[in-house]
Amino acid sequence: MNQKKLSIKNLTITLPQGSDRKYAVNDVSLDLYANEILCIVGESGSGKSLLSNAIMGLLPDGVTASQGKIDFDGNNLLTYNDEQMRKIRGAHIGMVFQDPMTALNPLKTIANQISEMFTIHTNLSKKDINQKVISLLTDVQMPNPISVANAYPHQLSGGQRQRTMIAMALALEPAILIADEPTTALDVTTQACILKLISELQSRKGTAVLFITHDFGVVADIATRVAVMQQGQIVEQGVAEELLNHPNHHYTQGLIAAVPPLTPGDVRLINKEIILEVNNLSKVYHKSSFFKKNRRTTYAVNDVSFKLHKGSTLGIVGESGSGKSTLARCIIKLLEIDSGQIHFEKEDISNLKGNKLKHYARHIQMVFQDPYASLNPRRKVGDQVTIGPILHGITKQDAIKKAKELFNMVGLESEALNRYPHEFSGGQRQRIGLARALALEPKILIADEPVSALDVSVQAQVLELLSELRKKLGLTVLFITHDLRVAAQICDHILVMKSGKIVEQGIASQVFLNPSQPYTKNLLAAVPGKGWNPPRLIDMSPAIHI
Repeated sequence: MNQKKLSIKNLTITLPQGSDRKYAVNDVSLDLYANEILCIVGESGSGKSLLSNAIMGLLPDGVTASQGKIDFDGNNLLTYNDEQMRKIRGAHIGMVFQDPMTALNPLKTIANQISEMFTIHTNLSKKDINQKVISLLTDVQMPNPISVANAYPHQLSGGQRQRTMIAMALALEPAILIADEPTTALDVTTQACILKLISELQSRKGTAVLFITHDFGVVADIATRVAVMQQGQIVEQGVAEELLNHPNHHYTQGLIAAVPPLTPGDVRLINKEIILEVNNLSKVYHKSSFFKKNRRTTYAVNDVSFKLHKGSTLGIVGESGSGKSTLARCIIKLLEIDSGQIHFEKEDISNLKGNKLKHYARHIQMVFQDPYASLNPRRKVGDQVTIGPILHGITKQDAIKKAKELFNMVGLESEALNRYPHEFSGGQRQRIGLARALALEPKILIADEPVSALDVSVQAQVLELLSELRKKLGLTVLFITHDLRVAAQICDHILVMKSGKIVEQGIASQVFLNPSQPYTKNLLAAVPGKGWNPPRLIDMSPAIHI
């Protein structure tokens, strides 16, 4: 048995008065050993992140560890003051946070931020520190580490910022690395690189890794052991392979059952009628220096053409920056195109203005990625659902009646119309976003990463709801995602984008089972847990034409 690096005994974390629950973490005991990756999984609100924050002495104001102990190197970390914890953080326990953009200082270069680890905890010379910085950036496989060291966070990609966080966390070779959802917002290829990097560093240095995630594919790829949390308690823990394939607790079974498999189902019959046709569409951005030299041209969307069949779901997949969301915003007329045509029901709507654009807009509506940012926090959700129909001439009374029907349709009580967005969970907000988009009875629904911010069980509920709405209302769906498991289950056709261009498109089963392009093959190869197929949840099938 490897050496025990951390031992949590009967830990209870108490929330402030007035919270929905009394305890965020309730009587949790957990051991972490050297040279292992222990994954903690569970839905939002299960207590995963607060557990890691308690280890680091970073609990929010009003949240207290009221019971238990966290034993590290023979000492109870819960008894340490701020000065003592500062000596532990970084030097002995490193942490990689979920959002590197908020964790990094936007006013300091990458080199300065990594250097601080050595300046605070060591007596190394400036020359030695600079060499250490470059060495760390090289260790985390950063391209052109010298250039990256001199850059600011906003000049790096999401994957590069996350690698920087890992470099900082490992700078002083801590005995323990805590990674809190470090790959949630990343593309599958970048995610695969980060997971491989953490696994290799852990293996090479014998580090004990506490990895927090809600992605069971990630768990299948890297975990040695798994602990499952629900409402502040550990309901099941064990060796990863055994728990993933033979879960005992009903909550674990439900979470695993909610993970969509990567293989598309049986072929589904759809209509041959074309409702939307895009021809040679391009969106270009130009950037010039102050003196207008070295003008740089970026094709966000480059000569894209495709057809959308009535009643079908077309999935657009690809990495960040591939042009997926820009293409959607061009179709919905949030962005002006530079060239090409967009035909809706055989009418060219590329250059529509005024009332004609208003008439078109009601037929194509959008559900946005972030269920928190897409709703106005100062207005009741009922007002936000009814405003569209009212602007298009429907009376307020009829709009409210319609909103109540829509809320019932998406699984919400009609009384919820009088509440504000902050009173709802993320999954409920996404349902409100769906109701708002459907209020104008659109013919096409554009869903831009609608489930990427949701837990796996809530994600399954929203996907099932989309499936039911499509059948009930005859919707045509343009579904944008970087989650290939989701795309495999809900999409009839797949369109793969890279650097603004379509590199492959076809029926979902064809693209997933027999991809023709190296880029598509690389995307599929990078899907976490691709060798592990959980039970199928949603009966969605790819299409053949009738």
